[in-house]
Amino acid sequence: MSKSRVYSDVNVLRPKEYWDYESLTVQWGDQDGYEVIRKVGRGKYSEVFEGKNVNNNERCVIKILKPVKKKKALDYCHSQGIMHRDVKPHNIMIDHELRKLRLIDWGLAEFYHPGKEYNVPVWLPGPELLIDLQDYDYSLDMWSLGCMFVGMIFRKEPFFYGHDNNDQLVKIAKAIDFLDKLLRYDHQERLTAKEAMVHPYFSQVRAAESCRMRGQ
Repeated sequence: MSKSRVYSDVNVLRPKEYWDYESLTVQWGDQDGYEVIRKVGRGKYSEVFEGKNVNNNERCVIKILKPVKKKKALDYCHSQGIMHRDVKPHNIMIDHELRKLRLIDWGLAEFYHPGKEYNVPVWLPGPELLIDLQDYDYSLDMWSLGCMFVGMIFRKEPFFYGHDNNDQLVKIAKAIDFLDKLLRYDHQERLTAKEAMVHPYFSQVRAAESCRMRGQ
């Protein structure tokens, strides 16, 4: 299905002001005001999620799931069979004064059909895409949302680095495992300092340290 068809169907399902990027010039005032908002929305995490009138960063990302005219951005498009496929900070528009948030840029949106293979988005790909699984579903949008939330908390973007897809997969799994074993509610289940030092996530650090010691 073509992108133009997706745009057409989406705009039939929802009023244009909600879905269309350019309509924000009307929603948020004159052209100068729009330019400011657009630049804020396309900056770093600290610029995207922070503003003089925004005191709680967490609320910004959660608002993607909260009602917009009694509907929810991701929940609504998923319920209509649509995957956004490009959820990222650059596509979050924020009006700091009104404390409103919009999910924009539906250029990569596709209708979900079970078993259909799709091309791969380049931003915040889920692990399923790193192993070339192309018949993915709505959960891809939720992975991207999770990455954005982690980026907000740790002020780092992207959160996982890798030399290639395989290296990325390994690092994601090791990092999540390390955090999971540290952030336990039961204090007796948490890693000790000695156990943390030998966790696989730090294998490259230990290897580099060993090489440095041998070179002395």
